[in-house]
Amino acid sequence: MHIIVASIDYKRAPVDLREQFAFDEEELPKALSMLRDMKSILECTIISTCNRTEIYAVVDQLHTGRHFTKKFISQWFDVQPEQFQSVLDIRENDEAIEHLLKVSTGLESMILGETQILGQVKSSFSIAQENDATGTVFNQLFKQAITFAKRAHRETSINDNPASISYAAVELAKQVFGDFTNKHILILGAGKMSELTAKHLEANGAASITVMNRTFERAESLAATMKAEAKPIEELHAYLEEVDILISSTSADQYVLTQEMVAPIMERRSTKPLFMVDIAVPRDLDPELGKLEPIYLYDIDDLEGIVAANMEDRKEAAIQIEAMMTLEIETFKNWIDQLGVVPVISALRDKALMIQAETMESIERKMPNLTDRERKVLSKHTKSIVNQLLKEPITRAKEMAGEDDREQSLSLFIEIFGLSDEVAEAKVERLQSNQSSSFANGNAFMSDGETRVLQELLQYRYAKDMSV
Repeated sequence: MHIIVASIDYKRAPVDLREQFAFDEEELPKALSMLRDMKSILECTIISTCNRTEIYAVVDQLHTGRHFTKKFISQWFDVQPEQFQSVLDIRENDEAIEHLLKVSTGLESMILGETQILGQVKSSFSIAQENDATGTVFNQLFKQAITFAKRAHRETSINDNPASISYAAVELAKQVFGDFTNKHILILGAGKMSELTAKHLEANGAASITVMNRTFERAESLAATMKAEAKPIEELHAYLEEVDILISSTSADQYVLTQEMVAPIMERRSTKPLFMVDIAVPRDLDPELGKLEPIYLYDIDDLEGIVAANMEDRKEAAIQIEAMMTLEIETFKNWIDQLGVVPVISALRDKALMIQAETMESIERKMPNLTDRERKVLSKHTKSIVNQLLKEPITRAKEMAGEDDREQSLSLFIEIFGLSDEVAEAKVERLQSNQSSSFANGNAFMSDGETRVLQELLQYRYAKDMSV
């Protein structure tokens, strides 16, 4: 049993390519069902956002798991594997678990430490659960990842400071005014930056927002996405007498507001301050406006300085979170070990493959004139039969491991498939492997429980060898 994640994200694929591999949320149930039915796939979850498409899967074998995950992507999007092979990144086991933790905490996001992705991970996991695509392993792993991300955000400063221009503009306004209660805010422009700014304002409690744009329909469209009103840009000067905050991001090629335009307006405003943030390139607001009282004027360079300083703080927090991950991964692996199902599944697979190998040897003895190609075809198809027969028993064994009476259920499972010897051997090899790993890491000690179990299993092996 293994965990893999196949990713197509912003680090390797441009947006036009990412768009081709995005899942519509309404299609996810059907996609999860199709993926879950693929050979080798025991559990699965799909995360699809504007910056990434990721397929998480519990698989019975690594190479077949990788193969059928790629086959699913190819079939679902109707593309040849060659079209996405160069941008597809596949991680396995510990690396896959670590990747999920990084994604959940925002360490893999464009904006380091952003928290929106955590909500998307939770939503994707919920959809997978509702459609019976997850089981014992992913129910534990995703819940653990979500809990860890919340703790990481709470215990570090990863999300304390703004790390995008639009977010920094809103945070700077908050520092000046404290909050946005009874503050009238004017957004000049209706592009992507204005949209992000509007979202941040609304999330921070701004209730009185007006949008203006050279194309009034675009202003209306942006205003309709939130609790805001759209006004014609011809009313800009009149509105400047009343607003408290102006955030400008248009595509104009010259100043939208100059000192000469605004000076008479400021005289009528008397002592009422006007906070102005220019996040356009080229600038919308004449730098000379900063000389008028009481105007507080900031441009994108001021904000970039804030973002750069805050990114350094986030990078330090990211190092803390990565250190916390080591223990989190070990905790999950220990949980897997405690299930006791890994040796059972390994023993079942080993026994089945041994039978397949013996069958192939028998066929080759009885049909010595087989060509290499015929041997490969027979081997492939007999292994396929084994894999298909084992899929449901392995899934059931994994589910048993999460039940209250798992010891009794797994014992019955072992007895039905005649796996007592194989499971004992697998446990010996696993504990010896752990001991070797401990020596390699400078820790030559196992727990008392591990030592006792290893001694018992070695005695079992010795008695078995002597009886032969």
